[in-house]
Amino acid sequence: MTRNTDPVVKALEQALADTFTLALKTQTYHWNVVGPNFLGLHNLFEEQYTDGFAAVDELAERIRALDAPAPGGLQVFKEITKIADPKTGIDSKAMIDDLIESNEKISKSLQAGVETAEEKGDPSTADMLTARVTVHDKAAWMLRSFRG
Repeated sequence: MTRNTDPVVKALEQALADTFTLALKTQTYHWNVVGPNFLGLHNLFEEQYTDGFAAVDELAERIRALDAPAPGGLQVFKEITKIADPKTGIDSKAMIDDLIESNEKISKSLQAGVETAEEKGDPSTADMLTARVTVHDKAAWMLRSFRG
Protein backbone atom coordinates (compact mmCIF):
# COMPACT_ATOMS: atom_id res chain seq x y z
CA MET A 1 0.00 0.00 0.00
CA THR A 2 1.31 3.41 -0.92
CA ARG A 3 1.65 5.59 2.14
CA ASN A 4 -0.03 8.95 2.20
CA THR A 5 2.23 11.94 2.77
CA ASP A 6 -0.39 14.27 4.27
CA PRO A 7 0.73 14.84 7.89
CA VAL A 8 -2.82 14.73 9.27
CA VAL A 9 -3.55 11.46 7.50
CA LYS A 10 -0.22 10.07 8.73
CA ALA A 11 -1.17 11.01 12.30
CA LEU A 12 -4.51 9.24 11.83
CA GLU A 13 -2.79 6.18 10.35
CA GLN A 14 -0.52 6.09 13.42
CA ALA A 15 -3.53 6.37 15.71
CA LEU A 16 -5.35 3.65 13.78
CA ALA A 17 -2.46 1.16 13.85
CA ASP A 18 -1.62 1.87 17.49
CA THR A 19 -5.25 1.64 18.60
CA PHE A 20 -5.83 -1.64 16.77
CA THR A 21 -2.63 -3.15 18.14
CA LEU A 22 -3.41 -2.07 21.70
CA ALA A 23 -6.98 -3.37 21.44
CA LEU A 24 -5.69 -6.74 20.25
CA LYS A 25 -3.04 -6.82 23.01
CA THR A 26 -5.67 -5.96 25.62
CA GLN A 27 -7.99 -8.67 24.31
CA THR A 28 -5.15 -11.19 24.50
CA TYR A 29 -4.55 -10.26 28.14
CA HIS A 30 -8.32 -10.48 28.76
CA TRP A 31 -8.22 -14.10 27.59
CA ASN A 32 -5.16 -15.01 29.64
CA VAL A 33 -5.34 -13.07 32.91
CA VAL A 34 -5.39 -15.15 36.12
CA GLY A 35 -5.06 -14.44 39.81
CA PRO A 36 -6.91 -12.81 42.68
CA ASN A 37 -7.94 -9.79 40.56
CA PHE A 38 -9.14 -11.98 37.69
CA LEU A 39 -12.73 -10.79 37.47
CA GLY A 40 -11.93 -7.09 37.84
CA LEU A 41 -9.11 -7.20 35.29
CA HIS A 42 -11.01 -9.49 32.92
CA ASN A 43 -13.90 -6.99 32.88
CA LEU A 44 -11.66 -3.91 32.66
CA PHE A 45 -9.68 -5.39 29.79
CA GLU A 46 -12.91 -6.20 27.96
CA GLU A 47 -14.19 -2.66 28.41
CA GLN A 48 -10.91 -1.25 27.11
CA TYR A 49 -10.53 -3.49 24.05
CA THR A 50 -14.20 -3.00 23.13
CA ASP A 51 -13.64 0.76 23.13
CA GLY A 52 -10.45 0.33 21.12
CA PHE A 53 -12.04 -1.74 18.38
CA ALA A 54 -14.90 0.79 18.10
CA ALA A 55 -12.36 3.61 17.84
CA VAL A 56 -10.54 1.81 15.03
CA ASP A 57 -13.62 2.15 12.83
CA GLU A 58 -13.99 5.86 13.63
CA LEU A 59 -10.32 6.54 12.89
CA ALA A 60 -10.44 4.65 9.60
CA GLU A 61 -13.59 6.49 8.56
CA ARG A 62 -11.93 9.84 9.34
CA ILE A 63 -9.04 8.85 7.07
CA ARG A 64 -11.57 8.05 4.33
CA ALA A 65 -13.35 11.37 4.95
CA LEU A 66 -10.01 13.03 4.17
CA ASP A 67 -10.07 11.15 0.85
CA ALA A 68 -7.19 8.82 1.69
CA PRO A 69 -7.21 5.01 1.79
CA ALA A 70 -7.37 3.56 5.27
CA PRO A 71 -4.54 1.12 5.95
CA GLY A 72 -5.47 -2.33 7.15
CA GLY A 73 -4.10 -5.77 7.81
CA LEU A 74 -1.83 -7.13 10.49
CA GLN A 75 1.37 -6.68 8.48
CA VAL A 76 0.55 -3.09 7.53
CA PHE A 77 -0.36 -2.21 11.11
CA LYS A 78 2.81 -3.90 12.36
CA GLU A 79 4.85 -1.64 10.05
CA ILE A 80 3.13 1.49 11.39
CA THR A 81 2.48 0.84 15.09
CA LYS A 82 4.69 1.82 17.97
CA ILE A 83 2.90 -0.63 20.28
CA ALA A 84 4.62 -3.95 20.98
CA ASP A 85 2.84 -7.29 20.72
CA PRO A 86 1.46 -8.78 23.94
CA LYS A 87 3.99 -10.54 26.10
CA THR A 88 3.49 -14.24 26.76
CA GLY A 89 3.76 -16.13 30.01
CA ILE A 90 3.42 -13.06 32.22
CA ASP A 91 1.39 -12.49 35.37
CA SER A 92 -1.40 -9.97 35.81
CA LYS A 93 0.95 -7.34 37.29
CA ALA A 94 3.16 -7.47 34.19
CA MET A 95 0.08 -7.29 31.97
CA ILE A 96 -1.07 -4.18 33.82
CA ASP A 97 2.37 -2.58 33.56
CA ASP A 98 2.55 -3.37 29.83
CA LEU A 99 -0.90 -1.90 29.19
CA ILE A 100 -0.11 1.22 31.22
CA GLU A 101 3.04 1.77 29.16
CA SER A 102 1.15 1.20 25.90
CA ASN A 103 -1.68 3.57 26.83
CA GLU A 104 0.81 6.26 27.85
CA LYS A 105 2.70 5.78 24.57
CA ILE A 106 -0.47 6.15 22.50
CA SER A 107 -1.53 9.21 24.50
CA LYS A 108 1.76 10.96 23.68
CA SER A 109 1.51 10.00 20.01
CA LEU A 110 -2.09 11.21 19.84
CA GLN A 111 -1.09 14.52 21.42
CA ALA A 112 1.43 15.00 18.63
CA GLY A 113 -1.36 14.21 16.16
CA VAL A 114 -3.57 16.85 17.76
CA GLU A 115 -0.83 19.44 17.31
CA THR A 116 -0.39 18.43 13.67
CA ALA A 117 -4.12 18.63 12.97
CA GLU A 118 -4.35 22.03 14.65
CA GLU A 119 -1.36 23.34 12.68
CA LYS A 120 -3.00 22.15 9.44
CA GLY A 121 -6.35 23.73 10.30
CA ASP A 122 -8.26 20.47 10.82
CA PRO A 123 -10.28 20.95 14.02
CA SER A 124 -12.38 17.83 13.44
CA THR A 125 -9.36 15.54 13.46
CA ALA A 126 -7.86 17.48 16.38
CA ASP A 127 -11.08 16.97 18.37
CA MET A 128 -11.23 13.27 17.51
CA LEU A 129 -7.63 12.69 18.58
CA THR A 130 -8.08 14.81 21.72
CA ALA A 131 -10.99 12.59 22.73
CA ARG A 132 -8.77 9.54 22.26
CA VAL A 133 -6.06 11.10 24.47
CA THR A 134 -8.68 11.37 27.23
CA VAL A 135 -9.64 7.69 26.77
CA HIS A 136 -6.04 6.47 26.98
CA ASP A 137 -5.19 8.69 29.94
CA LYS A 138 -8.22 7.29 31.79
CA ALA A 139 -7.31 3.71 30.81
CA ALA A 140 -3.80 4.16 32.20
CA TRP A 141 -5.20 5.64 35.42
CA MET A 142 -7.64 2.77 35.87
CA LEU A 143 -4.88 0.23 35.27
CA ARG A 144 -2.57 2.02 37.72
CA SER A 145 -5.38 1.73 40.32
CA PHE A 146 -4.99 -2.06 40.24
CA ARG A 147 -1.36 -1.73 41.29
CA GLY A 148 -2.45 -0.10 44.54
